Amino acid sequence: MGEPFATPEDEWGAFLSGTHPHLHDPTPFRFIPSKPRCRLCRAPFGAPGSVIFRRYGYTPWPKNPQVCSRCFQGLETVAKDCPKGEDTQVGGAEVELSMLFADVRGSSKIARRMPTLEFTRLMNRFYRTSSEVLWSADAIVEKFIGDEVVGLFIPFMTGQQHATKAIAAAVELLQATGHGSSQGPWLPLGVGVNTGVAFVGIVASAGGNSDFTALGDPVNVAAHLAAQAADGEILVTEATATSADLDRTTLERRHLSLKGHPVDSVVLGERTATSAG
Repeated sequence: MGEPFATPEDEWGAFLSGTHPHLHDPTPFRFIPSKPRCRLCRAPFGAPGSVIFRRYGYTPWPKNPQVCSRCFQGLETVAKDCPKGEDTQVGGAEVELSMLFADVRGSSKIARRMPTLEFTRLMNRFYRTSSEVLWSADAIVEKFIGDEVVGLFIPFMTGQQHATKAIAAAVELLQATGHGSSQGPWLPLGVGVNTGVAFVGIVASAGGNSDFTALGDPVNVAAHLAAQAADGEILVTEATATSADLDRTTLERRHLSLKGHPVDSVVLGERTATSAG
């Protein structure tokens, strides 16, 4: 048995960075022959084991169905038990991660030129497609904000290759939305990817609701980067490109001022994304 962690933040940090000993402990659940299963605790999602396990909360987590909701219930409890601030209770830690923001270009114009139901179906297709791409890349779908999706690539899911996986997911997302195809995209999309140290964890409101999220300047940079990306472009910060060891010799470089914050980035487009990825 290892030494206890000095603070809840230390334990959160170990969990999020993928070094917590419980993430590597074998569990008896692995002997139950029911696949697929939770990547963390090995609880079965498939029959027959799931018939029993789902009664106790071992169901796929909505933010990434490769892990179970039960694995995060304890963390949510820790957040709610933390000393109350003015409005919220927080449980988490600062950790290096990569963030992907994908933004639909010209969504207002698209909405105006088609019936509301048809536009809703189009956006639902985008939500479904982007979720599948991000989940397959071991990302957590933090949230959908109107015409934008946010994916978090955290070491406890991705390992230390989170920047590489984030770039690969961005490339796949463009391909999945038809960019680079002979028919053209069925939805115009711009993507921003950034890597940095941010707060990751659960924020619980005074009303008892909680959400798993990431906060900090690196998150804001990723969001602003996506807003600057043109249709069919992936803007990748130098921090991400360096972390992913991306070959930038033939790629366009772009210097941006994001809300007054200077950022150097490289550009992956429809034609260059596949070879760069």
